[in-house]
Amino acid sequence: MAWNEPGGEKRNPWNRPQQSQNDLDDVLRNLQRRLSALFGRGGNGGSPASPSFARGLTTVLVLIGIVWIASGMYRVDAQERAVVLRFGKYEGTVGPGYNWHLPWPIERKVIVNVSQQYSIPDDARMLTADTNLVEVRSAVQYTQPDPRKYLFKVKDVEDTLRQISESALREAVGQAALDRALAFDPAITDHARATLQRTLDTYDMGVRIISVTLQEVVVPEPVQDAQRDAIKADKDRQRYQQDAESYKNDVVPRARGEASKQLLDAEAYRQQVLALAQGETSRFDQVLEQYEHAPAVTRERMYLDTMQEVYKNAHKVIVDTKGSGNMLYLPLDKLISPASGGTNAGDTMTLPQTRIPEVQVSPPEDPARARGVR
Repeated sequence: MAWNEPGGEKRNPWNRPQQSQNDLDDVLRNLQRRLSALFGRGGNGGSPASPSFARGLTTVLVLIGIVWIASGMYRVDAQERAVVLRFGKYEGTVGPGYNWHLPWPIERKVIVNVSQQYSIPDDARMLTADTNLVEVRSAVQYTQPDPRKYLFKVKDVEDTLRQISESALREAVGQAALDRALAFDPAITDHARATLQRTLDTYDMGVRIISVTLQEVVVPEPVQDAQRDAIKADKDRQRYQQDAESYKNDVVPRARGEASKQLLDAEAYRQQVLALAQGETSRFDQVLEQYEHAPAVTRERMYLDTMQEVYKNAHKVIVDTKGSGNMLYLPLDKLISPASGGTNAGDTMTLPQTRIPEVQVSPPEDPARARGVR
């Protein structure tokens, strides 16, 4: 059937907008009917029941308000802290337990775990104190006990912490020798941790460093040959130093001992000479005292003692007879030595019958008497 035939007006394309409008009206009426049934309106299109509609709308609004207010309830665990923000501004920090804040968009919370340990790895090449290049792989363990500082003092905590930890570790490794670094010396990590914590306290970041760990310390492959040569040269230097130190430890004590011995010998000689001098002085004083009491007797005694000291070891004596030109020779050395002259110890030597004149030895004249001094 054509559109211009009787009964074909419904298929007229020019009438399609009108049909769509009628369908939309039907949908709106169905929706109105359902809402009227929900809030107490009649389903027959009559006048709305105003009190029932108001009560239903109020109930819906109350339910929405209750849900909105309840959205501000939250729970904080024992190891956590909640930072409350009001329109983006810090309002306060809430501890563990059930808490409530004004619902979004007025306030919101940020939960921060203050007990959990976090770790930041790092890998960098560094120079040791003896100018050796090493590749250090480390990790820093930390906690965030102050949520407010952790959230607001620094924009990117992990990146900042990584850069500071690498700087602190470079300082610690730069003060240690290669063998200490390769041996994971605890002094390196202790120094790095102290430096890192001191820097973070200066930044006031609210971060506490638990430990700094050296996971791997190796010499880069491109410099291993040169590194071996440098290590060998350093060990040779240490060996030469040890040899020199051993030589010094051997020579210096002996020299000091010799010097001490010479000092002791000199002191002993000084004491000996001093004692002899004091003895001679004392003996002279005693002789002088006796000489002052009896000059002649003392002088005679001194003369005899001197002669005895002079002649006690003499083996030959020449006697000059007074007033005669003859000289007598007595072989006293043969008389004293019984085995000399080809005679036995028991043999007796016969002396010639020679008369030995008597010799009178007079003491020297007193110089004081010769000068006429009494």
